[in-house]
Amino acid sequence: MTAVLTVPESIADRPRASDRISLRETISTSFTMAYRGLLKIKHNPEQLFDVTVQPILFTALFTYIFGGAISGSVSDYLPVLIPGILVQTVVLTSVVTGTQLREDMDKGVFDRFKSLPIARVSALSGALLADMVRYAIASTLTVLVGLALGYRPGGGLVGVVAACLMVVVCSFAVSWIWALVGVTGKSAASVQGISMMVMFPLTFMSGAFAPVSTMPGWMQGLNHANPVYYMVNTCRELMNANSYGSDLVWSLIGSLVVIAVFAPLAVRAYMRRA
Repeated sequence: MTAVLTVPESIADRPRASDRISLRETISTSFTMAYRGLLKIKHNPEQLFDVTVQPILFTALFTYIFGGAISGSVSDYLPVLIPGILVQTVVLTSVVTGTQLREDMDKGVFDRFKSLPIARVSALSGALLADMVRYAIASTLTVLVGLALGYRPGGGLVGVVAACLMVVVCSFAVSWIWALVGVTGKSAASVQGISMMVMFPLTFMSGAFAPVSTMPGWMQGLNHANPVYYMVNTCRELMNANSYGSDLVWSLIGSLVVIAVFAPLAVRAYMRRA
């Protein structure tokens, strides 16, 4: 005797769920993952140490240590330092993107995301979107500390806001590089070590703290290939004069190129690991 199993008509007529995730759903889940990143900061406030304590500490120290030696006085040095320290602080903050990404992968967090009906890339893009909030906090605190020390930006509010937006956008582009390093790296410590080894020379030679004209000729030549150099120049032009020049154009073009090159590489490497 054989039993015949029949599927109820209401179930049989239903369309099968597609494995494809639409672009709209991918964007939506990316913002959901970004919200998850913000919740991590809420439950672990110490993650904001680099964007809260560091801007205050570095700005105050560099102002009083280098101000008199480089510009003759603190007041004359602030228009040079504040735009430079703004770029340095936010760009170095982007390094955390790769480190935290590597930590999440080591803990198996992304393995759990595999069972969810979401686009796998949304976990990666969400992490980068959440870090933009960190960049905004670092930018705001750096400017506030500069104002407290006596800095008065000649570009006014518009110039300062434009400079902060430029730094956030460019740092978002740079974070794709560290996302690739984080996905392909072997450990969070190695990712952080590699990132800092690259970023510290680029930021210090960019003219963020001292005029590039005082540097050796070969170093001045290297700066023409240094993206941080153009970011620093753009910040100074915007914050001190609200001027929109070629350095801004090169900074934005460089950001687009970095995203176009490293975003697909990071996503491809992540999809292989995920």
